[in-house]
Amino acid sequence: MNNQVIKEGSIFYLCNDQGDLVPEMEQGHGLYLKDTRFLSELQLTINKEHPVLLGTHSNKSYLLSTTLMSETKDRGAIEVRRESFIYDGVLYERLAVTNYYPEMMQPELSLQFDADFQDMFIVRKYRTGEVGHSLEPLTEQQSVTLRYLGKDDKERRTRIQWDYEAVVSLENKQITFALALEPRQTKYILLHVIPTFDQQPLPMIYSFSEALQKLDASYQQWQSSNTSAASSNEHYNQLFNRSIQDLRMLMDNIGHGDIPVAGLPWFATPFGRDSLITSLFMLALHPSHAIGTLRTLAAYQGTKYDTWRDEEPGKIMHEIRFGELANTNQSPFSPYYGGVDSTPLFLILIVEYVRWSGDLSIVSELQSNIDAALHWIDTRSSSNDAHFLTYHQEASEGFPNQGWKDSSNSIVHEDGQYAKSPIALVEVQGYIYYAKNGLAAIYEAMGEAELAKKLRYEARELKEQFQHYYWLEQDSFYCIALDEAMKQVKSVTSNPGHLLMSDILDAPHTELVASRLVQDDLFNGYGIRTMSNQAAGYYPISYHNGSVWPHDNGMILLGLLRQGCSDEAMKVVSGMLQVSKQFAGYRLPELFSGYDRTETDSVVPYPTTCSPQAWAGATAFVMMQAMLGLVPDALAGKLSLCPALPDELNQLAVHNLSIGKGLLSLNLVRDPVDYRNINVEVISNTTGLQIEIRHHN
Repeated sequence: MNNQVIKEGSIFYLCNDQGDLVPEMEQGHGLYLKDTRFLSELQLTINKEHPVLLGTHSNKSYLLSTTLMSETKDRGAIEVRRESFIYDGVLYERLAVTNYYPEMMQPELSLQFDADFQDMFIVRKYRTGEVGHSLEPLTEQQSVTLRYLGKDDKERRTRIQWDYEAVVSLENKQITFALALEPRQTKYILLHVIPTFDQQPLPMIYSFSEALQKLDASYQQWQSSNTSAASSNEHYNQLFNRSIQDLRMLMDNIGHGDIPVAGLPWFATPFGRDSLITSLFMLALHPSHAIGTLRTLAAYQGTKYDTWRDEEPGKIMHEIRFGELANTNQSPFSPYYGGVDSTPLFLILIVEYVRWSGDLSIVSELQSNIDAALHWIDTRSSSNDAHFLTYHQEASEGFPNQGWKDSSNSIVHEDGQYAKSPIALVEVQGYIYYAKNGLAAIYEAMGEAELAKKLRYEARELKEQFQHYYWLEQDSFYCIALDEAMKQVKSVTSNPGHLLMSDILDAPHTELVASRLVQDDLFNGYGIRTMSNQAAGYYPISYHNGSVWPHDNGMILLGLLRQGCSDEAMKVVSGMLQVSKQFAGYRLPELFSGYDRTETDSVVPYPTTCSPQAWAGATAFVMMQAMLGLVPDALAGKLSLCPALPDELNQLAVHNLSIGKGLLSLNLVRDPVDYRNINVEVISNTTGLQIEIRHHN
C-alpha cells in the first residue's frame, strides 16, 4: 500500500492511501511537529470493519482526498469521502458519509487513535535514547487531549476534537459515531487534531470550507507571485505546476524567514546543502526566495569547535532537528555541521542572488557571516600542502562522507576500496573558485578593490593547483576526489559536472567534460548517473554509485547553460521530461535507478525515496532556465539569452521572471523551417537590463 503525505508550516501528516495511520506498519505513519510524532494511530472502521479503498483523488499537493466503501453485495454501500489538510497549526479532517442502500441505514463509524510522542529518529529506528513518559489524558464533551512529558521537560499535547455526537473510550482509545442515514443522504463529521507544546494556546479553528479556502488562497497567491511557464508539452506544464505547489508546501520558517526544507516525510527540516541548492534553483521563480535561506543559515553558522557536532567557527550547518533527542544532546543534530559543501554553497547563493536581483544590501547585512565562511574555508584548506578544502568526520554519531554523496560507500577507488579521509571532493574546489570570483565582482561594485583583488588572487591560485591534482589523463575527465594522501580517487562520476558552473575549467576541458557526461556509460537515457556503469563501484540501485538524481542533473544543467552547451543540456532536459511523466503527480523523484533506458520498459524507481523532495522538484525551474539559455548579471546591467528547446517542445512562454529592477516575459517558438533555430519574442522587459540574444551555430 502506498503512502500519502501533506505538510503546512512545521507540521506534516503521513498516512496510507486510505487516510489511516497504522501503528504496526514500518512506514512511520503519523502527524509530526518539530521532529515529534504527535499522532501515531488514526484508523477508520465502518461497522467494526475496515472499508474498501475506491480511490485517492486530488490535484492539490496539500489536500488528501480518499473515497472508501463498506458494501453488502448487490444491495448497496456506505461510502465515506475522507478529506484532510493542515492549516494554521491544525489538521482538518472531514468525513462525508453517504448511504447508497435503498433503505435507511445506521452505520457505526469508529476512529481508533493514539499518540506515542516518539522522536522521529526513534520512529525511523535511526537512534535510541532516554525518553519521557505519558501523562493522564484530559477529556471534555467533544474532545480528548493526550499528553506527554519529554526528557527535555517539554510537555507535548495532542488535542482531538469533533463536531458530532460520539462515545469515547479512553481505555480502548476509540471514538464511535452512530449515524442514521436515509437513502442518498450524506452527513458530515469534522475532526480537528491540534499538536501543541507546554501551555501553548490553541489556534483559531475555522469551518472546514473556510480553512480550505484560506489555504487555497495562499497557494494561489504563491503561484501568482512567482514566474509562470506554459509550453506546447503538457507533461512539462504538469511538472512545472506540480513543482510550484510542492515548493510552496515545503517552505518553513524557524524564525528567520521562509526556507525550503529538504523533503517529505523524513527531512522536513532546514538543511544546509539541500536548502541552498533548492534556493539556487528557485532564483528563476523569484530571487527573494533566497533571503530566508541565507538568513536562517547565517543565524546557525558555527561559532566554536565542537567535535560532537562537527562544528567549527564559520561553518554552515548541515541539518537541524528539534526533537527530544536533539534537545537533550543525545543526538548531535541541534544543529549538526557535518557537510563540507554547505559553506561554499552559502557564498554561491549570495553571489547568484545578487546577479539576479542587483541587491547589494544582503551582502552588507551578512558581511560578518561571509567573512567567517571565507575564514573557515581558508583555515580548513591550509591543513594540507595543496590547500584544498577537505572533510574528516570528528563526531562519533556523524557522517563519514560529507559531500552531497554522503553514504559511507560513495567515495570509492577504481579497485573498489573506499577512500580514507581527509577527502577533498572535486566539486567543492569548484564551488570555492566560483564563490571567490563572484564575491570579488560584488566587492568591486561596492568599491572594495583590495578585497576583490585578494579573492581573485586566491581563486587563481586554486585554479592553477586544481588541474594538476584532479585531471585523469587516461579518462579525459576529472576524478571524484583526493584521499588522505592526496591520491586521486579515480572513479568516473557525475561530480565533475558541477565544475561547469564554476568557470574553473578552460575551454578545451569544458568541452571534454560536457560531452563525457552524456556518453552512454554516464547518461542512461533519462539522466546522468552518479557513477559510470564501467566503474568498479557501480550498481544501478546504489544510493550514490549508479542511480540518477534530478538535482545532480540540475546542477550540471546550470553549468551546461553557463558554458553554452545547449545540445548536452537539452539531452538532459528531454530525459527529465520522460522521467516526470512516469511518476505519480508528474513529480520528479528524489532519485531513480540507473538502469539503461534500453534495458527496461520504463524508469525503475529507487526502492525508498522522499516525495516530494525540494531540490528534485526545483529542477523543473532549472530546466526552464536552461531552455531560455538565461544567464542574468544585474551587477553588470545585462542578461543573456541563448534559447534551445528539446525535441518534445516547440514553444515555451515564460511570464514575470523577476530580474534586476523588474520583470521579464518571453515567448520561444521553434522555427518551422530551421529546426534548431528558436525565435525569441520579448513580450515585456522592465528589468532595466540590456538583453543579449545569442543563437546556436
